[in-house]
Amino acid sequence: MKLIFKTILFVLLISSVFAQTGKRNYDNELRHQNKAINALKDEIGQLRLKLKKAESKERSTASRISSLDEDIALTSRLVQSLKREEEKTRNRIFQLKESLLKNETELDNLRIRYEERVVNSYLKGRLTDLERVFSSTTWRQAMYRTQYLKIITDIEKKMTKQIEKLLIQVSQQKLELEATLRENLNLKRDKEKQMIAYQNMRITREQELNRIRTDKKSLAIYMNEKEAGIGQLESIIKNVLEDKARFEREERIRQQQEALKVKSFKSLKGQISWPAKGRIIAKFGRQWNPKLKTTTENPGIDIKGQPGSAIRSIMGGIVTTITYIRGYGTTIIIDHGGGFYTVYSHVTNIQTSVDSEVRNGDVIAYMGDSGSINGAKLHFEIWGKGQKLDPEKWLTKK
Repeated sequence: MKLIFKTILFVLLISSVFAQTGKRNYDNELRHQNKAINALKDEIGQLRLKLKKAESKERSTASRISSLDEDIALTSRLVQSLKREEEKTRNRIFQLKESLLKNETELDNLRIRYEERVVNSYLKGRLTDLERVFSSTTWRQAMYRTQYLKIITDIEKKMTKQIEKLLIQVSQQKLELEATLRENLNLKRDKEKQMIAYQNMRITREQELNRIRTDKKSLAIYMNEKEAGIGQLESIIKNVLEDKARFEREERIRQQQEALKVKSFKSLKGQISWPAKGRIIAKFGRQWNPKLKTTTENPGIDIKGQPGSAIRSIMGGIVTTITYIRGYGTTIIIDHGGGFYTVYSHVTNIQTSVDSEVRNGDVIAYMGDSGSINGAKLHFEIWGKGQKLDPEKWLTKK
């Protein structure tokens, strides 16, 4: 009887698979890495190619640190993206295994029921449907038998279709599970490779920093990198303000504020929560550097805190930019509507993505030393109507 059942299953499987081969979408079975990961890899590749070409030229310590910082920042973002993708594939594997077990159990139950029916018919013998009807002793019995046979036939057809459907599902799920397991393994290997590269670059960066801290000339050159970074940030803010997508963002932010019943940014001056725990080590405006005996412009405030402590969005809004800025490291810009933007620099371990909606208090990153020669800190700015504003006047008093 098992041989009979296996033959039936084999025929059903072959016929079903061939019938659906043209319809099957193998792109869904073999998941590709997301666009963000591939874009970051391209960016890192282009940067390293650019650095390799510049190796033969005379380069200052400050320039090398800036280049290293950019590479570290991009690699860190790539590692985080790979971690998130790896977690997604782990969840998918778990779902597939659960679904596969459920379908295989259902298939076993159907197999047992089908096998019982086949064995039953074989042992007892089976008249043809026509013979059953003609052997009836009365017209009423003939009608009942006809109706009964129709019900039995429908049940058998339904059972056959169920078996056929489950065979296809199990086959597809096994293929997808194998593909997802392979993808998860590749992501894990890629993540480990990038983490090794990241750790090696961090060691090299620390060695370069030790040189620059004792060299006043190199330190002065590095401060020029920061001045260039201010211009880069101003250019980014200008592009964001002129971006056509800002009208759509304004509407999304307005809907978010209505749904959460929160006030607009401009009405909350002096009432906004701090983006991080710590103390201010550099205020807004002109700052005197006693070591270099120079004055520089600070477009925001610098908050010194514990490395790895949370950086939070000070209000709801939409992330417009995540990028590397020379002298400021990895930087996040959030649009809060009404022409108000906030800037978070020197961050690491980013927890958000471009075009994502954030709420007040959401953790968007963690405090790091990306682009900083003074250890972990947060550089924080507020822009309103294209102008730099003093953050301390907008944040709650400590």
